[in-house]
Amino acid sequence: MRWLSRPASATQVTHGSRLWLYALAAVVLAFLTLPTLVVVPMSFSASQYLEFPPRQWSLRWYESYLGSVAWLQATRTSFAAGALTTLVSTPLALMAAYGLNTLRGRWAAIIYAVLVTPIIVPVILVGIAVFYAYVRLNLVNSLMGIVLAHSILAIPVALMVIASALKSYDMSQELVARSLGAHRLKAFLLITLPQIRFAVITAVVLSFLTSFDEVVVALFVSGGDNSTLTRNMFNALRDQIDPTIATISTIMIVVSSLLLAGAQLFGRPKRH
Repeated sequence: MRWLSRPASATQVTHGSRLWLYALAAVVLAFLTLPTLVVVPMSFSASQYLEFPPRQWSLRWYESYLGSVAWLQATRTSFAAGALTTLVSTPLALMAAYGLNTLRGRWAAIIYAVLVTPIIVPVILVGIAVFYAYVRLNLVNSLMGIVLAHSILAIPVALMVIASALKSYDMSQELVARSLGAHRLKAFLLITLPQIRFAVITAVVLSFLTSFDEVVVALFVSGGDNSTLTRNMFNALRDQIDPTIATISTIMIVVSSLLLAGAQLFGRPKRH
């Protein structure tokens, strides 16, 4: 157990001294993840009902999911909405964060507060407001409507991530490039963007997941051929306990985990 006596940081605090902190982190992690992971074995149950632990193992509900036109259509809608929401929200959040970082001052703080309002206001209020606006614009149950509504929720998340990265970035590096003749856009793309790459990739992933996991607004604005996975899951739980939901939940956990792992793997700057 030599690692216990090794320094855990530059402060020379040893891993042994931090053992209580590691134990606490493990307990919190288990508290957050274990309830979610319970659905994974439930998705492989042969029972007609949600059962944990499963008495018999089967791929029955995966076959049910893959054989359902409604579930597969909802899956396509959710992935399409997530991808389009990412394409809309991430560039807008990046431009807003860059502009606010350049502006600074009181007005920047006010504009920032306004832009993050959608994640402060209860989501159901956002859903109601969007629904009444969509009724007039004839956007209810349309893919475009879902994307625009989800972008309202995704932009503040992406904005906070990118803005925090820009706060620790030295803008003088970009100014030097511009003083040497580089256009502002070129200086941003070649100097600034590579250094905040991890934040941008994280914003991309979080924007997608914000749309992919969202259910409250989807209940108001999605439906028919453009019903999302989460909306169908909510309706299935309300009408009957369908174990197919455990299968879909497992798939969503895998997708979310892979995206977050990918962001960590490809977004981190390479060490030379």
